Amino acid sequence: MNALIRTARPKQWTKNVLVFAAPGAAGVLDEPKQFGITCLAFVAMCLASSGTYYWNDALDIESDREHPTKRFRPIASGEVRVRTAHAVGTVLIVAALAVAAATGRWQTVGVVALYLAVTLSYSAVWKHIAVVDLVAIASGFVLRAAAGAVAVDVPMSSWFVLCITFGSLFIVTGKRFAESRELGEHGRKLRATLGDYSEGFLRFVLALACGGALVSYCMWAFERRDLVDAQNHFYELSIVPVLTAFLRYALVLEQGHGAAPEEVFASDRVLQILGLLWVIVFGLAVYT
Repeated sequence: MNALIRTARPKQWTKNVLVFAAPGAAGVLDEPKQFGITCLAFVAMCLASSGTYYWNDALDIESDREHPTKRFRPIASGEVRVRTAHAVGTVLIVAALAVAAATGRWQTVGVVALYLAVTLSYSAVWKHIAVVDLVAIASGFVLRAAAGAVAVDVPMSSWFVLCITFGSLFIVTGKRFAESRELGEHGRKLRATLGDYSEGFLRFVLALACGGALVSYCMWAFERRDLVDAQNHFYELSIVPVLTAFLRYALVLEQGHGAAPEEVFASDRVLQILGLLWVIVFGLAVYT
């Protein structure tokens, strides 16, 4: 049972917190019904992501066995059989769609199904194509945010979508950047696209994504302020922890970390404090 839980990667569920982004920005999370529906969307995305991890690990079993850390994953190490992984992964995927349907909106089912299609096709095809692999993973974060938006039927601003898109591209590219520096030539054997990326190119994409995310967030914050209350300066103040967090994460990458973003966020106290500060400031902007 422990091996099955580890294969589901519950630590990765923190990525699905993005489901709460659009409902939170719209100010509906203080309504019990809307909060409950958003939680259902969150559970659906957690089940969906865990289901795809089972299939991904089953497909990557040979390359994972050559990886210095991934070889300890339950499927690669033989703790979980491939047949079992296929069965459990399928059950989780079906359960994800069922929970998504429980939100009462077919749009939620559609977004979860699209997320599954993108993620599974990434495992089979897109991960082998340079640049496309970065975009495919980044799109998964956008779909997480979209799942929360459609579940409670709130709109997503264009600037909000751009912010999520560039922000996720920054994290994904940072992961590739860290893997390239950590694994070196051996990494090119484990992940084909690493051989296509030069350090200069990855730095360029990091700068592009970071700049795009920050500009988009600023525009979104100003847009929200003008729509809600021009005198509400909390939206503008929320830019400070966002900017600082991006710079902090860039420093983490330069120090040789970032190959496992979830571990960085779980261990870096400064990033955690900045995240909490953003939640407080943005919460004051929306709910006061």
